[in-house]
Amino acid sequence: MHGFTAVDRQSDPDSWVGVLDRLAEEPFYRAYQQRVRELLDPTPGRRYLEVGAGTGASAAHLRDAHAVSVATVDRSLTMAAAMRARGLTGCAVADAHHLPFRTHAFDGAWADRTVQHLADPHAAVTDLVRVVRPGGRIVLADPDYDTQVLDIADQDLARRVLRFRADVLLRNGTLAHRHAGLLAAHGLVDITVEPRTLVVRNPTAVDNVLGLRSWAATAAQRGALDPGEARAFEDQFDEAVNTHRFTYTVTFFLTAATVT
Repeated sequence: MHGFTAVDRQSDPDSWVGVLDRLAEEPFYRAYQQRVRELLDPTPGRRYLEVGAGTGASAAHLRDAHAVSVATVDRSLTMAAAMRARGLTGCAVADAHHLPFRTHAFDGAWADRTVQHLADPHAAVTDLVRVVRPGGRIVLADPDYDTQVLDIADQDLARRVLRFRADVLLRNGTLAHRHAGLLAAHGLVDITVEPRTLVVRNPTAVDNVLGLRSWAATAAQRGALDPGEARAFEDQFDEAVNTHRFTYTVTFFLTAATVT
């Protein structure tokens, strides 16, 4: 499973804080996260919740820009420490499936790149809806790895490596395009879906394209590719970079709705 499913059990947990901090500096991430906060329709003086808040950077932005109070939840002690360092004192170390808050405690809530890692998205959304008052807003944002494309010479090999990312490395790597249906099943209304496509031409950007070059080697270690195929992928990756043809894209879905 992906390292973000169990940050505290990684060999260097603090390095995952660094990953999030680097991504937060990317223009694409800054722009879509700003839109996520706008979709919450925040009102000064009200209370909001971010689930799977990571380092708390987005929660701090919402707090400071809109004069609201923000509570955060993350299951990682490492991430909780990073949030407290940013002055986010209302941080709970808890499971997204069992939020430690009373019913209707918040005026809105969001989860950014969180649902893709959850064991039971339906149960987690059920509890997320529980803690938001009627009329409050919920926003879910995730990449959908069914939308990936990569320009290397062997497109069949590219698709196999990208499918490994989508189907093996993430619990719910292809769920984002179904978030609207998930919210509708919970009775939410005014559902909107906005796509945001990440286009990467510089392979060193977006934290080395989320470690894309290493995915084939990981697939080979797990028996999903032959070692020779993994080396071929890396060679073709490097060739695409050297000839300036490198292109990788994946689409994020920003899904917002109103609790009834």
